[in-house]
Amino acid sequence: MKYLFFDIECAGVFKNVAKICAFGYCLTDEKFHILEKEDILINPQGNFHLTDRKGEQGIVLPYKYEDFKNYPTFPELAPRIYELLQDKDTLVAGHATMNDVKYLNLESKRFSLPSFSFRFADTQFIYMNRIGEFSRQFALGSIAESLGVEFTPHRAADDAYATMKVAEAMCREEGLDFTGLLEKYGVSLGEIRDYEITQNTSTRFMAHLQEVAKRKEERERLKVKFHQFIDRAKRKRAKDGKLCGKRVCFSHSLELETEKAEKLVVSALAQAAWISFKAEECDYYIHLEGESGQRLSSAQKAKAKLLTATEFETFLESV
Repeated sequence: MKYLFFDIECAGVFKNVAKICAFGYCLTDEKFHILEKEDILINPQGNFHLTDRKGEQGIVLPYKYEDFKNYPTFPELAPRIYELLQDKDTLVAGHATMNDVKYLNLESKRFSLPSFSFRFADTQFIYMNRIGEFSRQFALGSIAESLGVEFTPHRAADDAYATMKVAEAMCREEGLDFTGLLEKYGVSLGEIRDYEITQNTSTRFMAHLQEVAKRKEERERLKVKFHQFIDRAKRKRAKDGKLCGKRVCFSHSLELETEKAEKLVVSALAQAAWISFKAEECDYYIHLEGESGQRLSSAQKAKAKLLTATEFETFLESV
């Protein structure tokens, strides 16, 4: 079996369009000996509009953009790309491979070409399984650095090469070949067929999703419990006090610390406060130490007084 590691760069990615400008690949044997390595440069038939994941700061590709108008178009190069990816004796892999497969899907639709049809592995997903961390994404550069792999970012062929070296390093550390690495962590390959894409999955990932769902369910339960407590407690709100006419809002994280939150609610109501669930409309926003996020920002914009739970407790005790 051969391994094909690939990476794609686009001149621009929009909702339903991905203008591919480079298809880089590194083809190896089962021992990771390089058989071919190439950057296939493509005329994207459009201007370059490069942004980061948030659609803001533009990335810079290590190419001369003005040269791309002289390269063949995607339909002209597609037969070769189909051949590389769909070879039955080749295991295809990439980094965050779902993104690149989506780009291929969009381009095949854009030019009314047949759907790609192949299965694929994802070195980022394998790495996440190895370290047991699924709550965030890991850039190719950070994984490569952790494994001692050097490369030039955003040159497609070099990204493909770095992906290959990452796979090789993981296999070397585990004492396994690439398919053995997939088997050890129970990783199922992703697939594209008939323009439909399924992602990689694994036993550990499914367990992670179940744990996330369980934690979410528990948060919702505690949130409902807290709101029900307020509905009962507000009936005993004092008619006068230091917080008379003031709206107090608690952060979601604080709401989950039931005992502490309920104690603060009782103390606030004893000072005639109104309890609000809208951060953008409160006078006092009470949060845990070190918290951040949109809810706190909304309270800041509303010019609410921001206090930690400890500070609020001290404030109430000083009344």
